[in-house]
Amino acid sequence: MQRLLLATLLLLAGCGATAPAGSPVSDGALRWGDGPYGLVLVPDAGRDAASWSAEASTLADDGMTVVAVDSSDATAIEAALRYLLETRGLDRAALLGAGAGADSAIAVAAERPELVDQLIVLSASGDVSALGDMPKLFVASSGEQAAADATRMANQASGQWNELYLAEGDASGQAILAGDGRAGTMDAILRRLDERR
Repeated sequence: MQRLLLATLLLLAGCGATAPAGSPVSDGALRWGDGPYGLVLVPDAGRDAASWSAEASTLADDGMTVVAVDSSDATAIEAALRYLLETRGLDRAALLGAGAGADSAIAVAAERPELVDQLIVLSASGDVSALGDMPKLFVASSGEQAAADATRMANQASGQWNELYLAEGDASGQAILAGDGRAGTMDAILRRLDERR
């Protein structure tokens, strides 16, 4: 039964039919929307695809096809990007990761830059030198330890489409989107995505 449901959803996806919010794609991934620009959401440690429901609905309402993966596994992230670009036939897809998911998103973007139009990371740390000129938005709460990493990465990133956004409060990872800085953070993310579509 589950295979039949998945086959039906993939058939509908190929025909351009609208899928209900949070529709299963594969391996625990969920899809919202049918817009012309793709976005893959990578969860923080201990969270799953469904944890992005509120944000995915907002982003889909803004005209995107959004796929949230169930883990920060690089194979799942790449499969979601390929689903958007190859199966759905979209021209471009962005990648947004939070916490541990942000670190995985950075790694996938560095390894497979041809699949990623732009990168948005929440509470990330690491080396962004391998990302080249890919547009990047670094987000952290001003009161969290990752704010220093986000500032460092924004300053070290190459290219002209790099930006730093520090939200209010001290929440980390996906929790930034539920805390005091939610509205401003979603506005910054939507603004960046709209600039690049």
